[in-house]
Amino acid sequence: MMSLLQLNSLARDEFVRVIGPVFEHSPWIAQETWAKRPFTSAEKLNAQLCEAVNIAGQEKQLALIRAHPDLVGRAALAGTLTRESTGEQASAGLNQLSPDEITLFQKQNDAYKNKFNFPFVICARLNKKEAILAGFERRLKNSREQEIKTALEEIFKIAELRLRDLITN
Repeated sequence: MMSLLQLNSLARDEFVRVIGPVFEHSPWIAQETWAKRPFTSAEKLNAQLCEAVNIAGQEKQLALIRAHPDLVGRAALAGTLTRESTGEQASAGLNQLSPDEITLFQKQNDAYKNKFNFPFVICARLNKKEAILAGFERRLKNSREQEIKTALEEIFKIAELRLRDLITN
């Protein structure tokens, strides 16, 4: 945990080391946001981080979406997720699935990726396995444009929660 005052005083590389993991494997967002210091609140920092994504263009946005792991995917089963993703998937109960549930998640991941060409992203900390499975069903009916928008909205929720974990008030 770090205060906003401490965060605002960090050199660029250190800021990126601390804030970079807020967005899965996408330190460019923290790099582009660092110059907007000082941040007067965690909410303002979060807004600036999200703005960096919003103005980045679709290629970078898709790279951000694709940086996210499949839920209950190979990385989760192999134990190679980031510390943040491991905790988030566990909070949704995804680390306690039966073999049949694992197969169902993998089938849904594959269907989603085949349709949209990027992984299904949902804020696992705000959902449980039943809601996530229902999300697959509902969102598979969307257009690619709708899903890009929805995936980014979910990423922003994930980032906000991760940021709250880092900053003391």
